Amino acid sequence: MIDEHTKLLKPSRPVGIVGYGAYVPRYRLPAAEISRIWSGGMGGTPVTEKSVPGLDEDTVTMSIEAGRNALLRAEISPTEIRAVWVGSESHPYAVKPTSTIVAEALGIVPCTQAADLEFACKAGSEAMMAAIGFVGSEMANYAMAMGMDTAQGKPGDALE
Repeated sequence: MIDEHTKLLKPSRPVGIVGYGAYVPRYRLPAAEISRIWSGGMGGTPVTEKSVPGLDEDTVTMSIEAGRNALLRAEISPTEIRAVWVGSESHPYAVKPTSTIVAEALGIVPCTQAADLEFACKAGSEAMMAAIGFVGSEMANYAMAMGMDTAQGKPGDALE
C-alpha cells in the first residue's frame, strides 16, 4: 500500500541528472598546521589538508564555477534552464540573491526562476528537491540546483 504522503512527492514524469559540476578552491591549509595551532600538535585529524577559498572567492564565485562545470558536462544551452536554486548557509549578501547572480553569470536568462535556500547542512539537497519538483511537474525541462558554502568563522574562532 502506498502511503499518501509518499504519493504526493512523486513527480508526474521521470526526472534525472543530466550534468553535474564541482568546484574546490585551490588553496590548501595543512591539517598538521591546524592541529599545531589548536591542540599543540597533539590532536589527530582525519584529513591531511583543508581547501581554503582565495580572498576573491565566496559562495557566489564558487557556485558560478561549479555551474560552468555542470553545463559543460550536461552539454545543454544555458537558455534551456528555467530555474536556478542555490542552497547555502553562507550567502554573502543579506538581500541580493546568490541565485540571480549565478543565473546571470551563466547566461541562464531571461525566463528564469531563481531563489536562495537556507537550511543548515541540507540547503543543497533542498535545492535539489525544488528542481525535481519543478522538472517533475513539467514546469521546465531543466533546472539547476546547487549547494555551496564557505567557512564563516571569525579570525581566532575554532571554525576559522
